[in-house]
Amino acid sequence: MIPHSRPTVSAEDAECVARVVRSGHLAQGAEVEGFERELTARLGVPAVAAVSSGSAALELALRALDVGPGTEVVVPTYACDALHHAVTRCGATPVLADADPATLGPSAQDVARRLTRRARAVVVVHPFGLALDLDQFLALGVPVVEDCAQALGARVAGRPVGSRGALAVYSFYATKLLTTGEGGAVAGDAARVARVRDARDYDEREDLAPRFNFKLTDIQAALGRSQLGRLDAFIARRRAIAARYRARLSAAAGCRPPGDTGERHVFHRFVVTVERPLGPVLDRLTRGGIAARRPVFRPIHRALGVGGYPEADRLWTHCLSLPCYPSLTDAEVDAVGTALAEALRG
Repeated sequence: MIPHSRPTVSAEDAECVARVVRSGHLAQGAEVEGFERELTARLGVPAVAAVSSGSAALELALRALDVGPGTEVVVPTYACDALHHAVTRCGATPVLADADPATLGPSAQDVARRLTRRARAVVVVHPFGLALDLDQFLALGVPVVEDCAQALGARVAGRPVGSRGALAVYSFYATKLLTTGEGGAVAGDAARVARVRDARDYDEREDLAPRFNFKLTDIQAALGRSQLGRLDAFIARRRAIAARYRARLSAAAGCRPPGDTGERHVFHRFVVTVERPLGPVLDRLTRGGIAARRPVFRPIHRALGVGGYPEADRLWTHCLSLPCYPSLTDAEVDAVGTALAEALRG
């Protein structure tokens, strides 16, 4: 079976982790501080706080923007459930926005029409590795949280993704662009990141303001630092895989692969649009030893049992995510492309 996702971990990564384990200092410490410094330089932002997961990063970023009871946060419905959970854990109300069929991210026009005076933030997800142009979102006058969980390393107009919003969040889950196993980060201005850093650790505080145990460990940070040093190579391989897929699928009937968007896309996912119903296509690929998936498990509005999001419904019906990760071989890419073309013909 060719898996849909697979971590890319080297012997060098393992040795970096083993060195920390042998040191006896396992919790948050010098490795986390080093990881934060290196991320700050890479992302082109004033400050970074490393945390225990991308979900924790989302929640802490919203809290740093004073999201709470009586406020609303606009989030895309065609996205991970973590967005909805983070807003509700803050006591706020998630307001769902429809998708943009051109980018697969949130529609700025739909976000605009769903804003009310209670809106405290808008979460803009950079979808599947594609860095969105934020101009339309920033013009709305509401703080923007950039969700860069799938777009670390992408650039727009020469600037790193995550460097323009009020805050940006990242995920370092096992199969993300770089991994710490579990982990995440919040990036932005020093004052807001200081609030995140304060809230990620509750221990030995004089007051009882809400805080959490959302720390990253030195074990995880050592892996992250090792991976960060190879991020450019990881991205180059992902782009090469995407180019090979495009060449293989250019003549496939009923299949539209993503275009070449240069430095804006790091291809965390290679998402194609197919005309046929996805169920039989997925079944045929599975029988052929290939794990493909819908890029979003299901839109959030479907879990809530509400309608009014036609573009998200259409994307869920027609978008397919193919295996795309640095350790995927050219032979595997060719096998996936051939199998998809055959499934579409069938």
